[in-house]
Amino acid sequence: MDILLMIKTILLGIVEGITEWLPISSTGHLILADEFIKLNMSDAFMEMFNVVIQLGAIMAVVVLYFHKLNPFSPKKNRREKGDTIILWMKVILAVLPAAVIGIPLDDWLDEHFYNPPVVAAMLIIYGILFIVVENRNRRSRRRPMDDLDRLSYPMALAIGAFQVLSLIPGTSRSGATILGGILIGCSRTVAAEFSFFLGIPVMFGASLLKIVKFGFQFTSVEVIVLLTGMIVSFLVSIIAIKFLLGYIKKNDFKAFGVYRIILGILVIAYFAFLK
Repeated sequence: MDILLMIKTILLGIVEGITEWLPISSTGHLILADEFIKLNMSDAFMEMFNVVIQLGAIMAVVVLYFHKLNPFSPKKNRREKGDTIILWMKVILAVLPAAVIGIPLDDWLDEHFYNPPVVAAMLIIYGILFIVVENRNRRSRRRPMDDLDRLSYPMALAIGAFQVLSLIPGTSRSGATILGGILIGCSRTVAAEFSFFLGIPVMFGASLLKIVKFGFQFTSVEVIVLLTGMIVSFLVSIIAIKFLLGYIKKNDFKAFGVYRIILGILVIAYFAFLK
């Protein structure tokens, strides 16, 4: 196993673990990182790797929220178990829009949108939207809904509709769903947590789809690269999730909006003048 290949894989795992949960687009960052951190694997493997590596990040949510997400926990009473089942029903409902639209269009989206110019445009557009929405919230006198149990089925479906936007790389799945949650009246914490939970079935489904398309004939090097990336992204994601939840208790998302705009401009400049 090439040591340099392992180092590059670890770096990509770190990128994924940080960017999956911060609203700055993990897939977009992985596409951009591939310009500088070449694994020199096949295009088919890299297309699959950039999605399946996110399973490691998703497992961080499962571990951190295992009690909250487990409807069979012996530590919960009957009402709490019922509330957990209802939460999962809302998550499943919210998954439907992206599944109905994303699965049939998967190949078309890969062909037309997985490129740096699209990523740069989405980084800038949604960076501006985060700043606009947070400025609007600052002027609003309406108190946001800050209890996840009060999230209604229509609200869950609306957040799921926003998730469809993240099918375009550079948008950010967490960014689109958090932005949608805030727009319909959720607090930042509720929007972020529901976005975390929504990512579980979405990324398991997307990863299964990519693995089936790639086929199950992995070389030993491909297996090591994929598992290494997933493990690193899992460990880094635990840190990133805790950071984000602590950060949004005292701060808004405008800093992430500014970061997206700056990164988008740098990407445009790089591919226009240096590439």
